[in-house]
Amino acid sequence: MMWRFVSCTLCLFVSAQLSLWCVWASAAELDGEVKIEVVYKPEECTQKSKRGDLINVHYDGFLAKDGSQFYCSRSDKTGHPQWFVLGVGHIIKGLDLGMEDMCPGEKRKITVPPGLAFGEKGKDPVPPNATVVFEVEMYSVSRGPRSMEAFKMMDLDKDRSLTKEEVKHYLKLEYEKGGKPRDEAFYEKIMADIFRKSDQDSNGHISAKEYNIYGHDEL
Repeated sequence: MMWRFVSCTLCLFVSAQLSLWCVWASAAELDGEVKIEVVYKPEECTQKSKRGDLINVHYDGFLAKDGSQFYCSRSDKTGHPQWFVLGVGHIIKGLDLGMEDMCPGEKRKITVPPGLAFGEKGKDPVPPNATVVFEVEMYSVSRGPRSMEAFKMMDLDKDRSLTKEEVKHYLKLEYEKGGKPRDEAFYEKIMADIFRKSDQDSNGHISAKEYNIYGHDEL
């Protein structure tokens, strides 16, 4: 009888420890770190991406659990590479972190835990508490208008707000500096995206407050 009592007590203790370990494991998985695998990196890299930069990328999203694809930028809408200002919340936190220090032409596989992806609620078609994997290819990196330095350079009349003409002028200088001039349609597409995401009151100007930069050295 005594042996049975000891055995049952031991089983209950082990079971409790396993249950506690599972809770810890789940929490660790939710709050884990972004894993980055560099699939391809060009030999020459003139400019690496950093917070505040304007980047142009294609990316595919997969569920880590079964490998099923939930997003493909090449088939979404017009299929053009997506424009983002890095590090300001235009995309999920895990991608903001996973695409730092990338070179134009570089390809990465980025694994993002739920806490840095779509969280406990998920976002259709991504289920709750899902680890996701993104295959990313970066096409271009340019000093984006989110940095304080760039804002001041663009704000030609020093009125602490940006017009489309000021932003377009800056982008043209940046691209032509690298010997890669583009047509007007290229700049208009970037302009429309920047103002859609940043011109919160839709008045045709982006204020310093809307860009939220004067309280920070760099976003």
